[in-house]
Amino acid sequence: MGRILLKGAGIGLAVWLVFSVIGAVLSTLKMFFFIGLVAAAVMLVVTLVAKSGGRR
Repeated sequence: MGRILLKGAGIGLAVWLVFSVIGAVLSTLKMFFFIGLVAAAVMLVVTLVAKSGGRR
C-alpha cells in the first residue's frame, strides 16, 4: 500500500514539475517579447527624432 502511495506522490510531483517548468519558460519568453517590443519602439522614436531634426 505504501508503495502505491509513494508512486502516486512521485507521479504527482513529476506532473507539477513539468507544469512549473512550462510556466517558467512561457513567462520568460513573454518577458523577452515585451523587452524586444520596447527596444523596437525606442529605436523607432530615436530614428524619427534623428530624421526630423535635420541640419539647419
